Amino acid sequence: MKEQIEEIFRQALAGAAGAGELAAPADIDIVVEKPKDEKLGDFSSNLALVLSRAAQKNPRDLAGMLAEHIPVGEGGVESVSVAGPGFINLKMSRGFYRERLKQVVAEGERHGYAPAPKNQKVLLEFVSANPTGPLHVGHGRGAAVGDCLGRLLKVAGYDVRTEYYINDVGNQMNILGRSTWLRYRELLGRPSGEFPEDHYQGDYIMDIAREIEKGHGGDFLDRSEEEVLPFFRKTAANWVLGGIKKDLGDFRVHFDNWFSEQTLYDDGSVDRALNWLRERGFVYDKDGAVWLKSSAFQDDKDRVVVKQSGEQTYFCSDIAYHQNKIERGFTRLIDLFGADHHGYVPRMKAVMEALGYDRSVFHAILVQFVTLKRGGEKVQMSTRSGQFITLSEVVAEVGVDVARYFFLMRGSDTHLDFDLELAKAETPENPVYYIQYAHARICNIFITARQQSVAWPPAGEVDLSPLAEDEEFTLIKKILAFPEVVEKSAQALEVHRVPHYLHELVAVFHGYYKRYRVVTEDGPRTLARLFLLEALRITIQNGLAIMGISAPEKM
Repeated sequence: MKEQIEEIFRQALAGAAGAGELAAPADIDIVVEKPKDEKLGDFSSNLALVLSRAAQKNPRDLAGMLAEHIPVGEGGVESVSVAGPGFINLKMSRGFYRERLKQVVAEGERHGYAPAPKNQKVLLEFVSANPTGPLHVGHGRGAAVGDCLGRLLKVAGYDVRTEYYINDVGNQMNILGRSTWLRYRELLGRPSGEFPEDHYQGDYIMDIAREIEKGHGGDFLDRSEEEVLPFFRKTAANWVLGGIKKDLGDFRVHFDNWFSEQTLYDDGSVDRALNWLRERGFVYDKDGAVWLKSSAFQDDKDRVVVKQSGEQTYFCSDIAYHQNKIERGFTRLIDLFGADHHGYVPRMKAVMEALGYDRSVFHAILVQFVTLKRGGEKVQMSTRSGQFITLSEVVAEVGVDVARYFFLMRGSDTHLDFDLELAKAETPENPVYYIQYAHARICNIFITARQQSVAWPPAGEVDLSPLAEDEEFTLIKKILAFPEVVEKSAQALEVHRVPHYLHELVAVFHGYYKRYRVVTEDGPRTLARLFLLEALRITIQNGLAIMGISAPEKM
């Protein structure tokens, strides 16, 4: 809709230039916003303020000149006014909004989608939890935000692929394997002393040990740790990763690709990336370690890529991994990190620049921590101690829809208190219930209409002129704002804007429904109002789809 308004201003600009009142400017980005005061109109542009310096004219005078070239009564324009230092305000006719409401129903599931694809190939990496234990609620928030962002970007026209980076290299994998081996020995009556505090102690470790004992009996009891550790490490990692994949699938999160860190070592990518940097003088040796000159690229200090022991750091393989992403043809890399990775962002941007790419190619989103509360009490979580609530447990208790909504309803850069009692409440205070109930209520209204033998004509044949109440046009304008919400949310990479919008939209509907009957004795008015609710239902459904949440027809 805003593109149509932008075209009205563009035609006004062309009209002024054609009349010799203004030099035709070079291609200009016309910004259209809603006035802060709704009484001023439906749309506003600062076009005159932007052009005033180049035109050497007073911006308010220039605004008046441009306003003269906007024909009232054409293109849905009801009135034109100039306000403040030079803002041009348009008030659109009700017929303008009625016609655009018809487009919503015609578009159906495509309502909110970008009219044309963006020329960007995006790789979105998220969750990427170490395969050392089940996913906890913190991972769940990252999974919900990442999956919703992927859906949002696709609707907004971006070519998006999602990826899970499997950190299957490093000491934490050795500890996982050794934790399982120790539990296996304990299970068979051959404990190796007190279980180390720095090993993984959750019940799932014993579950893996039982699986190994079931399949292999005591085959590993009399063999050395060095000999059996590779088996226990691989078996445990595969078991944990299988559980992660299942939990994510149950949470409606599916990745286009699962990328193993180990493959970067197997195909020599890590060494090639390191050599590439060394040849260009971006790494150096110091104190027996190898350092990246990241401080030369706006990082606060240089970073170790190879330790004194000769072991390559996680950062080293991350360099190769992000180079691999670029080599696969992606033009924009978006990574979701936990809040404790904030220091990682500048060094990854430094890596992009050192590798010869624009640092803006890389974008990180920090997902803040989740505090899970039950009965007002905070639940402590620690992966190694085993004292944590898993994602699957939360989903089992509150359901996928509720869990996803609660993870998404706050900006990912803010701390989230997850209230289990509120999440389970089937009341208007529960926001996801509030929104889903609106969709179910609309579906029930259509059932009532059918029961009363209301004949539903083809959508294009419905006369919408009976829509005349102010509340109806408030609802229409809110429905028509959905594509802009999608576009701006995608540009800002802020998924929480979608649930906020849906909550506001549904609040308008619930207020309207309390005041007005939809199925009335007035046939034309009934059809017009049903058409309005169909457009609303489509919008709610499409918004929930972006969030990965169902739109129930009954509740």
